Order: sequence, then structure tokens, then C-alpha cells
Amino acid sequence: MSVTLPVPIAFRLPEGWEPALSGADEAAGVAFAAVLPRPDGFSPNITVDGAHLPETTSLADAADASVERLREVAASVVVADRREAGSAEVPALAQRLTFWGTVGGVRRELVQSQVYLCLVDVADPHRRAVVRLALTADEERHDGVVGDFQEFVRSVRPDTGTGISP
Repeated sequence: MSVTLPVPIAFRLPEGWEPALSGADEAAGVAFAAVLPRPDGFSPNITVDGAHLPETTSLADAADASVERLREVAASVVVADRREAGSAEVPALAQRLTFWGTVGGVRRELVQSQVYLCLVDVADPHRRAVVRLALTADEERHDGVVGDFQEFVRSVRPDTGTGISP
């Protein structure tokens, strides 16, 4: 992988999901991607990316920036839900976005569930990092795979080893 996270994490993919990092993902700054293969239409996917978080930047600021980046490439982006989550040790923010995108020449209504985790940089405990976990699925399938995404999110842990370990 050419893209790395600011802090190493470990996680477990839900059953049926397969790693699937492409050149386009790497160009978009994605450190890890997985898909739930579907023979018909759009395959739901999970992506992981992250960055160091300046002291003056909140998780809500990071989420707002993500919405603006999505608006550059997708139509009608709406923040359908946003809430704080996590704990004092690992603050988190979750948001659900709806938007229209063209996939394989077909215009589709898509839903993206995002979770932002604020982690301490193990190499420099004075620095914070944000790791973004995102599930993207077409509107019809989202609710059927969001449980898998929640399972994935619950499995994410800081990794003191060499990096991402699916």
C-alpha cells in the first residue's frame, strides 16, 4: 500500500467482505478498501483513511471537510444524520450522508455512513490523528449491510505493530 494512516490500526473484516484497494482508491488517499461482492449493480464498500488533526480542528470540522470534498464529485449531498459517539479516551463522530452518483454509467442514489475516530499518535503522544471509516452502498442495500459496518467499526483498535492488519 502506498497510502498509510497517521496511526497504525488493526481490524477484522466481516464475513464475506474482501480487500479491494485500487489505484483510484490510492489516488483518493484511501489506505484500505474492502467490498462485499455483488453480481448485480453497485458493490457496497468500506474505506479507511486518515490524517493528523491540528489542535484547532474538531471532528465536526473534519466531517464538514469530508462533506465538501464529496460535493466536488457527487450531486445533492445531504447530511442526513450526525452525532457524537465514542468515549473521553477515543472521541468519535458518526454521520450519514445521502447523495447521487454515477457508477458504471448508471445514476444511483447512494448512502455513506462515516465514523471519525480521534486517536493519539503513538509515535508522538502530543499529536492527534483522525481515522475515517466509511461504508458506501446504494440506497436499497445500505440498511442490509450497515450491521457489517458496525461490526467492522467495533473491531478497530490501535496497533502497536507495523500497520493495518485486516
